Amino acid sequence: MEHAFRATLLWFDDMGGQSSMRWEEDGLLVVGPGHAPGEPRRVVAVGAWSALASVYGHLPITHWPGRLISPGFVDLHIHYPQTDVIGSPADGLLPWLENYTFPHESRFHDPAYAAQVAEVFLDELQRHGVTTALTFATSHPASVDALMAAGQARGIKLVAGKVLQDRHSPDGVRDETEQSLIDTEQLIQRWHGQGRLGYAITPRFAPSCSDAQMRGAAELAARYPDVWIQSHVAENVDEVRWVQSLYPSARSYLDVYASFGLLRQRAVYAHCIHLDDTDRQLMRETGAVAAVSPTSNLFLGSGFFDMHSADRVGFRYGLASDVGGGTSFCPFHTMLAAYYVGRASVTGGGLPKTGVSLPPSRLWWLHTAGAAQAMGLGGVVGNLAPGCEADFVVINPQAKPLLARKWAQASSVEEALFALIVMGDDRVIEHVHVAG
Repeated sequence: MEHAFRATLLWFDDMGGQSSMRWEEDGLLVVGPGHAPGEPRRVVAVGAWSALASVYGHLPITHWPGRLISPGFVDLHIHYPQTDVIGSPADGLLPWLENYTFPHESRFHDPAYAAQVAEVFLDELQRHGVTTALTFATSHPASVDALMAAGQARGIKLVAGKVLQDRHSPDGVRDETEQSLIDTEQLIQRWHGQGRLGYAITPRFAPSCSDAQMRGAAELAARYPDVWIQSHVAENVDEVRWVQSLYPSARSYLDVYASFGLLRQRAVYAHCIHLDDTDRQLMRETGAVAAVSPTSNLFLGSGFFDMHSADRVGFRYGLASDVGGGTSFCPFHTMLAAYYVGRASVTGGGLPKTGVSLPPSRLWWLHTAGAAQAMGLGGVVGNLAPGCEADFVVINPQAKPLLARKWAQASSVEEALFALIVMGDDRVIEHVHVAG
């Protein structure tokens, strides 16, 4: 049965970019059944109430005056086992991994513990309006099973994978090469394509994976071309130097992944800070994309993603929280941090260049339809265009007094969105609809 929702609406009518943002002060969103029984409910129509009322006005209508309906947010890179690692102080990426992340992740061999954290993780995603996530698990198959089962029960769009790390890793998280690849294939067969679930082959990062493990990951990626690949690249200067020492013949850190055949469509690489134009062109040519994690990069002092150069060369990227290096599940905090980074426009830890003021509509696009495009899910999630799966959030700009004042004074849509980005948090997320 179809159902309609009346409120202010934000969506994107052209999957090519954020410039096509649509805004209807008094809009109607119509949701109907999926293409087949058991499939997610989908958007049937979206537009002005005045234009659609004559066709859909007879439907049951939920009216939310003074509220904004937006596509659910897409988190392009996050670590569910690091839910309890947020806010752990460290001198940088590698000490943070050694002192906090690896000890905590070692606990996920226990299915009961993994299941308990998975529920908290999914609670936090949904409380903050995130309806699609691409997430790391740990090196333990039980961590994937726990998260996938919990995600399936909620109907969330979730892509996850068992971490591969058979070297330079402590006991408790280090896996065994051959068994890690067997486990990965079994997990693909068990979970990929089950409802709204997807699988991502997940080398942690090049230093943690032997050549045999990287080759095996690439073979699996070739065997299952519709699964995702996710990893990290060029996040931290010490990490980059480490990779140079491990792969002295590689042209760059990114070239290590290319040499193993791990750059392709549906390959998402977190951070991509310390790249040059040759690397950027390789990303563009292969279809690999970047997950930009500004709160994490600021917190760990890793550097700033160079948005200007990415746009100039023309490879895709989207926004991500990177919890627990990232400091919040909140998309508003991530968008605001991306604005800061754009203003600084620092390349690889160098001196600032001329900053870029990212329009609020672009920031929103990068965390919704743009991130969905980067994942290869354009037209599926991250938007309210007809045919999209009906993931959306209802935002209440009156939830915080100062935000309410600023919202009322906004002279344009961009000003209104920027007020939400600067002052919004989980308190403004009033309802979250997953698959309708």
